[in-house]
Amino acid sequence: MSTGKALMVQGTTSDAGKSTVVTALCRWLKLKGHSVAPFKPQNMALNSAVTEDGGEIGRAQAAQAVACGLPAHTDMNPILLKPNSDTGSQVIIHGHAIGNMNAVDYHEYKKIARNAALESFNRLADKYDIVMVEGAGSPAEINLRDNDIANMGFAEAVDCPVILVADIDRGGVFAHLVGTLEVLPDNEQRRIAGFIINRFRGDITLLQPGLDWLEKRTGKPVIGVLPYLHDLHLEAEDALNTKQAAKAENALKVVVPVTPRLSNHTDFDALRLHPQVELTFVRDGQLPPADLIILGGSKSVRSDLEFLRAKGWEDSIKRHLRYGGKVLGICGGFQMLGQKIHDPQGIEGPAGSVDALGLLDMETTLHQQKELRNVRGELLIEGGSSQSASVAGYEIHAGISTGPAMQQPFCRVSAKSGTDPGKTGDLAACKNADPIDECTSYSLLPDGAVSADKQVAGTYLHGVFDAPEACKTLLAWAGAGATEQPDYRALVEKDINRLADMVEEHLDTGLLLKLCKLEVQA
Repeated sequence: MSTGKALMVQGTTSDAGKSTVVTALCRWLKLKGHSVAPFKPQNMALNSAVTEDGGEIGRAQAAQAVACGLPAHTDMNPILLKPNSDTGSQVIIHGHAIGNMNAVDYHEYKKIARNAALESFNRLADKYDIVMVEGAGSPAEINLRDNDIANMGFAEAVDCPVILVADIDRGGVFAHLVGTLEVLPDNEQRRIAGFIINRFRGDITLLQPGLDWLEKRTGKPVIGVLPYLHDLHLEAEDALNTKQAAKAENALKVVVPVTPRLSNHTDFDALRLHPQVELTFVRDGQLPPADLIILGGSKSVRSDLEFLRAKGWEDSIKRHLRYGGKVLGICGGFQMLGQKIHDPQGIEGPAGSVDALGLLDMETTLHQQKELRNVRGELLIEGGSSQSASVAGYEIHAGISTGPAMQQPFCRVSAKSGTDPGKTGDLAACKNADPIDECTSYSLLPDGAVSADKQVAGTYLHGVFDAPEACKTLLAWAGAGATEQPDYRALVEKDINRLADMVEEHLDTGLLLKLCKLEVQA
């Protein structure tokens, strides 16, 4: 059992606000002068990030690391499950895939996975003042209690207090809280130190009788009621975020097909929030007016490609190109743009090859070993400027693409120091070089492809729209006129600070510090 300080946030339901509350508490504690690290023992999500130690974790924990002022590390999310079917997932332990398992097999494997989670937690607990732990789903899922490592099973193992969060915007908040408490055994009920009610709109005095009843009924304090924050942006753990910023009248029209295994859709956040981009997510092949179609990442490229064909997207995309539109593929979407996708080892299903969309002269072969890299570099695609735009992001893919199309690359990139020095050289001596080609101690490698007519492009680089220069260049390539250059990363920082302010204003901070066994720093 660890002697480190930890506080766990669990939720009455999925999407109750666990990730938001942990992010808020992480930044609040950091601003109070404490060293804090995020931790989620087990996460199931298709949005992931590459860590400084060259592994893969859930996107929410990477965002929480930003809130803590830390680089993302595999210890922050030692177990990641990436669903690749309705009954199975790829299992990632300490940042690296160990194989695919169905739900029954993984339930048995959890006995082993539990040790991996505890090892990571203990390393963090030894290094930081406090570890903020996020649960998964709900502790009231009775069928999953055996060998639990995601909720109360973990809290019991490390002996940490638990805060229970519920979303009042969904309705039934008191039933959610009391019902969750009632199905837990006595020892786990005692572990819950209080409640947080999330996303409240209206006059708090009208809620007060319910809060008083809840405290009397359960004998546990309401730590606070968090307001519904309008226009708040946090990177989604898994659910597709479709909220848009206000749009200009002549906004560029961008369409993204939604496939069953669409992954890393945080790639589109910078576009959703751009005032001159109207982003539309479409679930069938009925293509609305569009300047640019983007095929996003996929956890199961061949099956998502089959889905696109069944929904009529292949014909819609080719008609879009005949009328002069642009198409961009990212990661799995890039692989779909080629001639063939080969899966000789049966990584994504039965071994074999399928015809892709045939829009770029290249083929992709899937491999067991993933490419996991944080990269930076420069765009080569033409976007109306004589200067190349700097770009940064990350790569997570299990395929290698080759062919004549790769001779006209989308960008040139190199891995950040520590992530892949054997392939691309060490960036430690030139991390501040800007533009990037001023650094001569490493080589830039080509990535992606652009068609001869410049209408079709693809890249393995996630986060390609996040940097203002890169976003402006790509929007110009897609047909936009003069556009603003919103700083997406600055917006993320601003909203994380809004969350910290919310903690200070609406929660019982004295009780929180007591639960964390911390004092206010001078």
